[in-house]
Amino acid sequence: MAGTWLLGSGPGDAAEPPRAVLVAVRRGDETGEGAGTETSLAELRRLADTDGLAVVGELVQNRDRPDPATFLGSGRAEELAGLVAERGAGLVIADGELSPGQARNLQDAVGVPVVDRTALILDIFAEHASSREGRLQVELAQIAYQLPRLRGEGRSLSRVGGGRMAGGAGIGVRGPGEMRLEVQRRRLRQRASRLRADAAELARRRQRVRRRRARNRVPSVAITGYTNAGKSALLNKLTGATALTEDVLFATLDPTVRRTAAAGQEFTLTDTVGFVRNLPHQLVDAFRSTLEEVSGSDLVLHVVDASAPDAAGQITTVHGVLHEIGAGQLPELLVLNKADVAPPEWVTALRRAHPDAIVVSALTGEGIADLREALGTRLHAMAQAVVAATG
Repeated sequence: MAGTWLLGSGPGDAAEPPRAVLVAVRRGDETGEGAGTETSLAELRRLADTDGLAVVGELVQNRDRPDPATFLGSGRAEELAGLVAERGAGLVIADGELSPGQARNLQDAVGVPVVDRTALILDIFAEHASSREGRLQVELAQIAYQLPRLRGEGRSLSRVGGGRMAGGAGIGVRGPGEMRLEVQRRRLRQRASRLRADAAELARRRQRVRRRRARNRVPSVAITGYTNAGKSALLNKLTGATALTEDVLFATLDPTVRRTAAAGQEFTLTDTVGFVRNLPHQLVDAFRSTLEEVSGSDLVLHVVDASAPDAAGQITTVHGVLHEIGAGQLPELLVLNKADVAPPEWVTALRRAHPDAIVVSALTGEGIADLREALGTRLHAMAQAVVAATG
């Protein structure tokens, strides 16, 4: 249910999901009639649905860049206010990251809370994090997002007092609003310091486990890919595990490690958090220790939802995040999943672009034997290369 952190409950009966209106800016340099915006909006709809929100309207403005004051131009902001009132929405979600000023000004214009894509993703992560490490990492990301956004509130609070005309001590003395803001900042920074210390200890434990695996010469394979590509389902199929699988974005955040074998080669399989377009940098930073499971692996098993209209774009997004976390140069085995529902011509096009990819269905088991054989062959060849290199 929405509202774990930033999102309001919205109007209406408690049994009804909060209503939201989505807004986006279609830039003038887009081709294909704003194909990038339409793909991003479709994903934002899925994110909203995952967070328990009902999308009741959308508004897209064509302009070269978002308005620095209100994200949308003033005329469109008025139109948005009318749409919000007409649809009974209690929330506006912008497809992009809003500055504190943009969020505040747009909220004043429409009369309901306004959040951005980053806040929505953080809210979903807060709802889905189950382990201590996952909750800790999400809270760190939330604090990183909140801290710079306290400034807008501080300006309005500081008007309460502090000036001579209000009976205060003068311009140089902080008003109660500004002092309250400093207290909030200090508490958040102190909390972040404690969380970072805890995260560092958990990272050290994870590193010790990886070193033990390396000493025992057990190769590691990290399952990665776009969110909802079927990574957990594939882990279950390959290892007999029972990792959570749901048709929602970011169903699992905590890494799951299982030991298995293929073609006589024993190895570990690690299921990691899924990626998404414009993954908030706060989350990449906070989840860096978890994502090290990918950068510290011997082979990346990159799972692609072959039934996704933008599968090629999702592959590019994942490669971008892998590069950001230092895993861009690792050997990769591409897996085209959901072959049971993907249009054959889409699979053919993906195979043409990635001829070494393995086509599978984690649901029906199609291609799993081929994937096992490919994993065993690749890992065995890599092990032989290491032996040859070390003499």
